[in-house]
Amino acid sequence: MISIFASKIPGMKVENGTSKIISRILPPQNPIGAQDLRLSQKILKKLGNSREIKGIITGPSTLIYSSRVEGFYDPKDKKKMTIDMAEALKREALYLEEAGASMIQIDEPFLSTGIVNMKTAKKAIKIISDVISVPVALHACGDIKEIFDNLIKFNVEIIDCEFAGTPSNLQVIKDSELKNKKIGFGCIDTKSHKIETIQEIKKLIRKGIKIIGEDIIIDPDCGMRKLPRNVAFSKLKNMVEAANALQDNSQ
Repeated sequence: MISIFASKIPGMKVENGTSKIISRILPPQNPIGAQDLRLSQKILKKLGNSREIKGIITGPSTLIYSSRVEGFYDPKDKKKMTIDMAEALKREALYLEEAGASMIQIDEPFLSTGIVNMKTAKKAIKIISDVISVPVALHACGDIKEIFDNLIKFNVEIIDCEFAGTPSNLQVIKDSELKNKKIGFGCIDTKSHKIETIQEIKKLIRKGIKIIGEDIIIDPDCGMRKLPRNVAFSKLKNMVEAANALQDNSQ
């Protein structure tokens, strides 16, 4: 999620697996993910599937805090770098929207680490979300207890969090005012190779519905890159079957 963007954003490069900032960060001249999104749409169309596809962007704060600064910027001035990164990613968000993305998800795993300036992060997300008309989701990994009150103030429609691997997040949501935000409800643990049963997933979703309401968006906790393909597929298959079963029962 880092190298894909760092290798294509002017002012950055990836060397020996490390993303580096070497000059001023500028908007990409060509789309980063739009071609893949269009290809996925074509595949779905050939399969007779009309489902929509979201576009995904690695967030400005995460890209900055995970990169080594070797040029142009004062390494201590994370604010300037983060805002410049947001301006660059704004272009990518527009590319994705033009390609037909039904929504844009901004992944910011670094927000829950406690090292990110939340005021700057909020401003950076607004720079991106202000220019697109499709819904915007903000994904934050891990324990959200210390940051959730800030997250619900971000200029996005959806806050996406982990509830399978971090079940304590349910209590955080229960104790908070959602302020008309929708919740992306991560219900399968993407850090574990254990394949949750359909019943286990349904049980967790029911807990979420009881706290949040039925208007929740079912998804995995986080990315599945580190899981074997067969494990990832089985987890997703069970998640979809669990969500569909609950939907059918509610109708």
